[in-house]
Amino acid sequence: MSDSHQFDPTILREYDMRGVVGKTLTSRDAWAVGRAFGTILAERHGTTVAVAYDGRLHSPTLESALVDGLVATGLTVHRIGLGPTPMLYYAVKKLEAAGGLMITGSHNPPEYNGIKMLTAKGPVYGDQIQEIGRVGAAGTWRSGAGTVHQTAMIEAYIDRLLADFDGDRPLSVAWDAGNGATGELLRLLTDRLPGRHFLLYDDIDGRFPNHHPDPTIPANLVDLQRTVAEQRCDLGVAFDGDGDRIGALDEKGRIIWGDQLVAIYATEVLKDRPGATVIADVKASQTLFDEIARLGGEPLMWKTGHSLLKAKMAETGAPLAGEMSGHIFFADKYYGFDDALYAAVRLIGLASRSGRPLSALRDTLPAVLNTPEIRFTVEEARKFAIIDEVRARLAAAGADVVGIDGVRVTTADGWWLLRASNTQDVLVARAESGTADGLKRLKDQIHDQLAASGLDMSDFGAAGH
Repeated sequence: MSDSHQFDPTILREYDMRGVVGKTLTSRDAWAVGRAFGTILAERHGTTVAVAYDGRLHSPTLESALVDGLVATGLTVHRIGLGPTPMLYYAVKKLEAAGGLMITGSHNPPEYNGIKMLTAKGPVYGDQIQEIGRVGAAGTWRSGAGTVHQTAMIEAYIDRLLADFDGDRPLSVAWDAGNGATGELLRLLTDRLPGRHFLLYDDIDGRFPNHHPDPTIPANLVDLQRTVAEQRCDLGVAFDGDGDRIGALDEKGRIIWGDQLVAIYATEVLKDRPGATVIADVKASQTLFDEIARLGGEPLMWKTGHSLLKAKMAETGAPLAGEMSGHIFFADKYYGFDDALYAAVRLIGLASRSGRPLSALRDTLPAVLNTPEIRFTVEEARKFAIIDEVRARLAAAGADVVGIDGVRVTTADGWWLLRASNTQDVLVARAESGTADGLKRLKDQIHDQLAASGLDMSDFGAAGH
């Protein structure tokens, strides 16, 4: 192989490397990631690394090339095998490894795949990913004769997932693995949990024949809702393709959104840790931040992005954090990474002990009207510039703005958000109000701001949940 490698720049994302297999992402890329990441890891952290992969059809091939690159860099490689991303995170902790790499396309369509990376100190993101590209282009990588170990982790991981389960009455639970990487683990986990369990699409199939593995999209939860109703379940749980994002339903089949989940978890966490910081991203409802304060916690609004929230948790010592996208992070009794299986176990335990239906916990929050994420496709080169233009106009108007990630504007009607995606060529908007008229006025403000920056607003989306 040559002494350098040029990555397609589109695969060097903010939080991982991701692209279309055979076009922007190839086995050669995976090999070069092994060489470049392995070089950086060995220089700064250590020479032991864990590797796992999800259920996509091309994941085993990419994993093999990645391992070859790591071994050529002189690293000791523990091959964990097929499973969800949080099992890889757990393996890094369990093995006290210097780092880990996960072959996964997460919730992207079947033709996509990618690589998530972490060191023992935390996630690899932002300029750290760009550095992998620079090391590859320069070919300044370490050489050595590494070793490979096949290291089973499933049983130890399931033991750890169950270690904090504290339910005191059996529940009926419906589960939808979405043909993603959680399938095998889910069967083993539910065999050991009390209660009745109904599993949907737990066969791992990278073609995703039943529905797209993204639990934040209501259409993907229809089968789970039907199962909850038919089997009279106490709750439903869904996972994304690599098991780091959770979706949930109450016993009425209603979606429990990411911010509502954080509020439910906070009722328990803040009893044990009064005054603790609880973090949520800028897309979360104001009702969540108000609820955290009401429970005696310290609410902290932060930037969207699982890597950014993990880093902020470590900085602040927060025991709990979450995103609208379903990334839930427990440092309370756990490790601070996003693990949808662990979040599910905690939710079942909490619901079991509460003595109340999950709907009652969900309805603790005041009812508000809000939109889903509304996405506007824009040129990559324009998306951040538009946010700057909007911010300048708002400042000139004296608006009440939080600017930590895009602009979140508070008015008498509620709030609206506009931010640039770090992973796609889109702008993302949300709005929330206590009234329908208020929500319309907030959406009109978003419309006017984007129109003022030259966007065609003829297809502006409608209000959602």
